[in-house]
Amino acid sequence: MLAKLTRYLEKLNKLPYWQLGLLGILALCVAVGGYLILRPPARPAPDFHAKQEEVCEEPRQLTVHVAGAVSHPGVVCIKEGERVIDAIEAAGGPLPEADLNALNLAQPAQDGQRISVPRQGEAAAEGGGDGEKQGRRVNINLAGQAELEALPGIGPALAERIIAYREKKGGFKNVDELKQVSGIGEKKFEELRDYIEV
Repeated sequence: MLAKLTRYLEKLNKLPYWQLGLLGILALCVAVGGYLILRPPARPAPDFHAKQEEVCEEPRQLTVHVAGAVSHPGVVCIKEGERVIDAIEAAGGPLPEADLNALNLAQPAQDGQRISVPRQGEAAAEGGGDGEKQGRRVNINLAGQAELEALPGIGPALAERIIAYREKKGGFKNVDELKQVSGIGEKKFEELRDYIEV
């Protein structure tokens, strides 16, 4: 075996340099090709960006208190962007005697909001002057046109301006913000203060 190897090396030494170089390059190519073919497949890198997007796309939850004429009054959770009607449905739906026309069912719900569903006849008391029109506080973020008009000193035009303002601003943050509505000054606001809530 040693003798054969010696004779083989002697033959290689007799070859021209260019042939030796060519053989070296060929041997290198064979080695590299063998490594690429036989190496284990690489593991795909985890897509952290995709996972982050999945988490960020989950809708935020809103906590809303639904009271009044619903099957299961209490605190419910709904998705961000859902509306008053969705919160009422989450509370078991309205009772047969509920007066849904007194509410703006399309109003977007807000986190921490209290939605009071009145019964028929609760929105406005029958007869009496302005001071007797309202037997309970009206949520100015949810009240419909008729319920707003039942408030002391609020007519159809002013009720429309209140609704337009809250839709533009996304709802009243507090009752004092009602003074920002055109036609409601300090005096009229004081007349309304005991009859309204948000």
